[in-house]
Amino acid sequence: MDAPSYDARTRARDTLGRPHANRWRLALPANATNWAAVWRRNYLVWRKLAAASLIGNLADPMIYLFGLGLGLGLMVGHVDGVSYIAFLAAGTVGSSVMMSASFEAMYSAFSRMHVQRTWEAIMHTPLTLGDIVAGEIAWAASKAVLSGAAIMLVAALLGYARFPSMLLALPVVALAGLAFASLAMIMTALAPSYDFFMFYQTLVLTPMLLLSGVFFPLSQLPPGVRHAAMALPLAHAVELIRAAMLGRPVADALIHLSVLAAYVIVPLFACALLFRRRLMR
Repeated sequence: MDAPSYDARTRARDTLGRPHANRWRLALPANATNWAAVWRRNYLVWRKLAAASLIGNLADPMIYLFGLGLGLGLMVGHVDGVSYIAFLAAGTVGSSVMMSASFEAMYSAFSRMHVQRTWEAIMHTPLTLGDIVAGEIAWAASKAVLSGAAIMLVAALLGYARFPSMLLALPVVALAGLAFASLAMIMTALAPSYDFFMFYQTLVLTPMLLLSGVFFPLSQLPPGVRHAAMALPLAHAVELIRAAMLGRPVADALIHLSVLAAYVIVPLFACALLFRRRLMR
């Protein structure tokens, strides 16, 4: 199926007689609040299937948490001064945020853009393409926060996280959700079909899952691999989340937050360029 042809293209030509300049403007958010309309639309649709969606998002990380935490934990014992399942719980929160935000920003957003052509319908309103992209990223991050918070709650109820210090992890979860959603939206802008996302899952998400301190401390990695892992957003998210859930101070918190913020901002502008080239030629 060809990419949808938007009436926004005609709107861009007609406005002030400067098509290219206005296409750039349409590719960026019009203001700081328009994205909320897209977020609300996605929420109203999701609400009808909320229970099934929550079960689907939580099943995989819970299997990791209890399967590895209780099984492998009996052999490993303690890691960094805590039980292995408590160590793993924080990593599971981070990995759940990554997967939930990425899958929503790829598969669901691609469906709305390319198959259902929901974006085309929205572009008939005063909202710009940039508003739609920002709303999709915010929605994917919201689902990631919901998934991460649910796992944190389970961990706290079982004594694997400390309250109230774990509440400090919620802003980190939100920022990480935005970062992973922004990165995944780049894949959505490039994808010709659903099959394309398998490359991102295999070549990006899986290595990130294994190298970011989710299942074992980063200190166990060789120095070169450890330094490379610290360039990954999940490693910074896990460091901050684990410290909050275990009630520990974290070193270089500002650096961790800055890296996550960079992974939000840079991909957002990359999305504007890529979606402009794909949808507003």
